[in-house]
Amino acid sequence: MPETAPARRAIPRERTQGCPFDPPAALRELQDKDPVCPVVMADGSSGWLLTRHEDVRAVLGDYQRFTSRGELRNSALDGQVTAARPAKPGEINSVDPPEHTRLRRKLSGMFTTSRMTQLTERITAIVDDVLDAMDRFAPPVDLVQEFAQPIPSLVICELMGVEYAERDVFQEKTTNMLALSATPEQYLAALDDIYAYVTDLVERKRAHPTDDILSNLAAEEELTTEEVSRMGLALLAAGHETTAHMLALGTFALLRSPDQLAALRADPALITGAVEELLRYLTIAQYGAERAATGDVEIRSRLIRKGDVVVPALMAANRDPHRFDEPDVLDITRRTAGHMAFGFGIHQCLGQQLARVELRIAYRALFDRFPTLRLAVPPDKVPLRTDSVTYGLAALPVAWG
Repeated sequence: MPETAPARRAIPRERTQGCPFDPPAALRELQDKDPVCPVVMADGSSGWLLTRHEDVRAVLGDYQRFTSRGELRNSALDGQVTAARPAKPGEINSVDPPEHTRLRRKLSGMFTTSRMTQLTERITAIVDDVLDAMDRFAPPVDLVQEFAQPIPSLVICELMGVEYAERDVFQEKTTNMLALSATPEQYLAALDDIYAYVTDLVERKRAHPTDDILSNLAAEEELTTEEVSRMGLALLAAGHETTAHMLALGTFALLRSPDQLAALRADPALITGAVEELLRYLTIAQYGAERAATGDVEIRSRLIRKGDVVVPALMAANRDPHRFDEPDVLDITRRTAGHMAFGFGIHQCLGQQLARVELRIAYRALFDRFPTLRLAVPPDKVPLRTDSVTYGLAALPVAWG
């Protein structure tokens, strides 16, 4: 018989001082003692936190028993407590098949591995331009401002057909939408603001199409303007913020692991494995992959009742010692197959291949251009960014030469 659920606890958010790359320490404790833990969601409702790799993978891979439908799941994130509402047209992450299948099919062909590989030359040129600009500054410089943010912003804006002059406006609106410090009212206002911006962009694309993803979506007769706008919004936000945080935090991690950086410099072929290991090791998603049970389900002797919300902790799953040997060690030569930095199942990140290409090109180019790159402040003085859906750095002062 399933055991009676104990008292609920808060979802762990606090990270240990001096350990900027590690998930909240409480997640490891839960992983050992209570891997299916009853928790309090952001709005005060009940939920379950999963911290084992096996359980997280099982839930994310089973859309029939664990739904993503927006009206059934509350959010674990403070600034996103309004998430429990019916999906609006085009909100692909808040629907299940067949609607999810219809929408994703329109996008999947635009983000294939082969198509992303074809973009290598253009992404390389963007990275080189950004590094040229950075090299003109006298160090120290903020790597977040001069490297990590511009690259994914320029890449995704070019792919989506956003004019260069609008990049800063788009970046500001995206940051406001993803801030966890916002009240529900502020979150909704920020969401409406960036949605209005993308809708205007879609209407312009329909009137004057160019060779970009948003124009291609807008040309689909089966898709309404609202659907294209919300799909475009998801792509623009996800394609910028996540990669920016990975570029900065990954650089910080490599600078703090000189043996790993030396190995990468000695053998450039390790870059593919290094990117996968950084994705696993850092796992910047701060929850946000909630599911709701469509019926009573038992996991590790816990009874998850129909309608209960389940929170898969990706950052804990990717540090699970039952799945990865010495998971708290950064090892760019390890076998990382099975990591879930991009989620898992039908809602796995569409832009993951683009992110991989960007990260491989940008890390390699950065350390080739600046072989003496180093932190310009003590490691404990690097300011962390914990008030966003994705974990990262507020700044990364670096120097060279």
